[in-house]
Amino acid sequence: MIDTKLLSKQLIRNAAPVVLVGIMGCGKTHIGRMLAKALDLPFIDCDKEIEIEQGATISDIFATSGEDAFRRMEYEMIEKTLAKGAPVISTGGGAFVYEDTRQAILDKGLSIWLDADIEILYERVSRNNKRPLLQTDNPKQTLIDLLEKRKPYYAQAQIHIRSDQVDSKVLEDINKALYGALNLD
Repeated sequence: MIDTKLLSKQLIRNAAPVVLVGIMGCGKTHIGRMLAKALDLPFIDCDKEIEIEQGATISDIFATSGEDAFRRMEYEMIEKTLAKGAPVISTGGGAFVYEDTRQAILDKGLSIWLDADIEILYERVSRNNKRPLLQTDNPKQTLIDLLEKRKPYYAQAQIHIRSDQVDSKVLEDINKALYGALNLD
């Protein structure tokens, strides 16, 4: 049985943010909230924080400023967030693809790639139409292409967890991996 209080104390002591990365629909926000609650740590959703700071949705930012401007905002938000001690952080699906953002996460946090089967990912993302990169004629193929392009970047995360299982198993796997990463075994 994983001692989440010990795990939380070690994360805080090491000022080690837990940073969830992966393609849209992999569960970064959902799992992040549950993990933060289980560890009694703050949860920060970088996309939500950008929307609050900018007073606009991610889709609107993409439409008015473009993806490059959004990625710069994302980098700056992640840098600020990494400096907040030991929160659980949910990033946008493309954040870890960008060199500066990826390096900041790798240098200052414990990165976890949440990975899932493409059918599950597509089922999850098709529930909402607010995904600017999927506003295409064939969103499923776009998602497949994005995942293939981004996998080499996600694979650089310190921890790899399958998120296409029941939530309790995902959390158990994350906690075990964090235990190992912090040498608590």
